[in-house]
Amino acid sequence: MVRKQSWRERAMSHIQAHSSLYLFVSVLLLMGVIFGAILVNSLHASQKQDLYFYLNRFFGQVSQGKFAQPIEMFQESYFSHLKYIGFIWLLGISMIGLPLIFVLLFLKGVVVGFTVGFLVSQLGWSGFLLSAVAIMPQNFIIIPTFIITTVIAVSFSLRLIRHQFVRKLHEPFLPLFTRYTVFFLVIGIVLAGASMVESYVAPSFMKVVIKTLNEK
Repeated sequence: MVRKQSWRERAMSHIQAHSSLYLFVSVLLLMGVIFGAILVNSLHASQKQDLYFYLNRFFGQVSQGKFAQPIEMFQESYFSHLKYIGFIWLLGISMIGLPLIFVLLFLKGVVVGFTVGFLVSQLGWSGFLLSAVAIMPQNFIIIPTFIITTVIAVSFSLRLIRHQFVRKLHEPFLPLFTRYTVFFLVIGIVLAGASMVESYVAPSFMKVVIKTLNEK
């Protein structure tokens, strides 16, 4: 009788089987973050001034407690994440969308890198502290989730390509597609947690940090 693998054993075997892809995707995301941070230096002085003006106004509103309602922030954040993974899911089953999966992950890194880079360039240590409380908490969930999602979508797309062009493979498509879709549904639930952090936890941290910095 064959022993059924636990979910940990399945996860470990999955990571081992796709270790090179995980490495490539992680490096790609890191390159996006670095590129985003470097991109800050390419902005004109007037563009930096405009962004800094809006940033100061936003921080002023935060210090006065003028946040959007957490439920509204949650809905906006969560639907944004759902649209992203929905697009990744679609690209994974399209085969021809394979390169776009990598592009989307790279752009995610660019956004994070640019945001952190701009805050640090304009506010120095205070900007780094604000990044740590406003951006990093939810990204501790989002970044690993997007890396795993990208690997799953790419590996599924590659499997479809092999099925299409290697006629000797006769693995049923429906079970593969079902597992692939269920995985994305689970990821959707996980990202709800990230949106909760972004909407309820991060704003509270930001308010405390901004208030502390204003008192100095």
